[in-house]
Amino acid sequence: MTEHLGGAVIPTGFDVPVEPLRRAAHYTGESGCIAEARAFAAQFLRELRTEWCAPADSRADGELLLVVSELVTNADRHSNGPYILELEGTDASVTVSVYDSSTAVPRRYPKDPRRVGRHGLEIVHALASEVTVERVPVGKRVRARFDLSR
Repeated sequence: MTEHLGGAVIPTGFDVPVEPLRRAAHYTGESGCIAEARAFAAQFLRELRTEWCAPADSRADGELLLVVSELVTNADRHSNGPYILELEGTDASVTVSVYDSSTAVPRRYPKDPRRVGRHGLEIVHALASEVTVERVPVGKRVRARFDLSR
């Protein structure tokens, strides 16, 4: 954005594009990794509130941590190696990406309240505005976009 004052053009600095806040963490799959990933996501959300003035309320806290928990738990259970949690956010949304070494695409089961377990992707799809899965050279990436306000 520029302002014109008496014929002079004064750059205000607001015309510079701003990059989303990005953080990534690597997990080995050892005991406690899922709790560490949740703590990492909670810290990310605090930084997003500070740096982007994101309007995330307590609902967003709980739901985002649930999305992170479900995606990291799936990577922990179904891959044979380490996994990476990547978070990218703005004032409007947070994108959660989990990379793992398994090439098997996760399966979303039909709703069945009598089924014990295997509700992870069902939960993620219910909370996220968009969910994608793609194979990458080292395995796969599961990505979920979470809107901070509904």
